[in-house]
Amino acid sequence: MNTEVFNDLRPDPEFQALALARHAGNPPALTELALRLFIGRTAPLSPVDGEALLAEAARQGDATAWHFLAVLKLAGAVRGPTIEGAWAALCRAAELGHTRSIAQLRLLQGSGITSSDSLQSWLMPPPARQVCANPRMLAFAGFIMPAWCDHLRSAAAGRLERAQVHDAKKGGLRTDPMRTGSNFAFSVVDTDFVMQMVRLRIARAARVEAAALEPPEILHYSRGEQYRLHVDFFHRSLPHYPEIMALGGQRIKTCLVYLNEDYEGGETEFPELDIRFRGRCGEALLFENTGSDGEGDMRTRHSGMPVMSGSKWLFSQWIRNRRQPLA
Repeated sequence: MNTEVFNDLRPDPEFQALALARHAGNPPALTELALRLFIGRTAPLSPVDGEALLAEAARQGDATAWHFLAVLKLAGAVRGPTIEGAWAALCRAAELGHTRSIAQLRLLQGSGITSSDSLQSWLMPPPARQVCANPRMLAFAGFIMPAWCDHLRSAAAGRLERAQVHDAKKGGLRTDPMRTGSNFAFSVVDTDFVMQMVRLRIARAARVEAAALEPPEILHYSRGEQYRLHVDFFHRSLPHYPEIMALGGQRIKTCLVYLNEDYEGGETEFPELDIRFRGRCGEALLFENTGSDGEGDMRTRHSGMPVMSGSKWLFSQWIRNRRQPLA
């Protein structure tokens, strides 16, 4: 999120007064309203008011408010120091007994992350292995730890829905036999601290601002499910895609983090490049979707091949060539 656009904005004093009066003595209700305002979920879209209410709920000692301040600071969705402030907020949430924050702190500490400094160091990605020079494709072994993979899979539990594709003719999304798996796309208030750390590391690996990342998705493929040949970029020549690009830019890179390996089949295949990639648990694959001219590169057509046994899990992160709105 580009927080600079909010630098000259101030919370609406009348709205703040009404909200505080209505939820006086009920910090959890303030937190819930704040999160709705951040993304316009059953509430007006007003991140600046959401930030003010969340800060007030935290001041009143709401552990959940501190948890989301940590997440939103790490996501760059609220003003102020990012890494240091996010770490301090997560620790405060854990001190107040917030269960999810306690669990995530333990997960991080088990990975050697015990301070904002060690968090900052972790964000530097591991060494890359070149899979393809042109178009550029890199693999990062050990991009995240197996325990983090378990955590991310759990984050999608009970949320998965049939995956959809863009409808180039009518606009919007639709189900299609070419894509038979399931997924869940996370809004910023659906994510957590660990997920935002993964996104920041992806941004570093891709050498882009974190604000250029779309909402992350977790993908799941059961036996027999697949995603047939497709591209991730937007075709300028197809209806509706120029409109999508005018609003949010081109999808220039894709990063896939493999969250398990106990399945058969399911390779990520790039037929024009004669590449079949099967990531180990915690390994990341980062590839460019566009050429040096910014146009889509058809050589990046790829498929998620059918899973023959078991189930396949991925963390999917699309990357645009411009900042994305808060979602």
